[in-house]
Amino acid sequence: MKLVSWNVNGIRACVQKGFLDAFKEMDADIFCLQETKMQAGQLELDLEGYYQYWNYAVKKGYSGTAVFTRQKPLSVSNGIGIEEHDQEGRVITCEFEDFYFVTVYTPNSQDGLKRLDYRMRWEDDFRGYLKKLEETKPVIVTGDMNVAHKEIDLKNPKSNRRNAGFTDEERGKFTELLGAGFIDTFRYFYPDQEGIYSWWSYRFKAREKNAGWRIDYFCVSEALEDRLEDAKILTDIYGSDHCPIMLELK
Repeated sequence: MKLVSWNVNGIRACVQKGFLDAFKEMDADIFCLQETKMQAGQLELDLEGYYQYWNYAVKKGYSGTAVFTRQKPLSVSNGIGIEEHDQEGRVITCEFEDFYFVTVYTPNSQDGLKRLDYRMRWEDDFRGYLKKLEETKPVIVTGDMNVAHKEIDLKNPKSNRRNAGFTDEERGKFTELLGAGFIDTFRYFYPDQEGIYSWWSYRFKAREKNAGWRIDYFCVSEALEDRLEDAKILTDIYGSDHCPIMLELK
């Protein structure tokens, strides 16, 4: 079973940069997007053989998520049931027979860390939401989590120490998520792999120089460990400032 996640940084722009060809090439069973930056009716995607589910932000041209799946889910819900967090289209949960599939676009702490306090509340509430789901069945959670967990996960850790996405607070919350019983699947397979990133700034030719960050993740409940086959970061696929990530399950 092949699962793919991609922050497309605006699906309408990404479609102009070859999204549909990349989508077909990856041939995923479940494919999810973050940062779709659109409202209902602004784009019709013809994805034959897939059910489509979208969660739009209240604010136009901002945030947003989507899930495309070959198998129809048993149930689908948007958000995490907390009004403060559910205005920005950041979460979609699809229930399947033997797991929940959750796509997330974690809020960015922003320049000057002006949203860091909010981000901390989000982290605790979102982790609580995942653990509640896990009481019923295992969880696969994926998306742009807006944090580079360890120094190995970004090119320039020293100079980014207090920047959004690499604060001690954000990294600590990701450690808490793993401590709560989740596996960072890429590090599960490649614990010491350096120089593999999923996001590069559009400035300073960052992608050309591979000055990137690994901030997109597939994390799974420990109960799914024996089904893990491989985790990949597809750095050769363009169309966004992020590249897609993939998880293969038995």
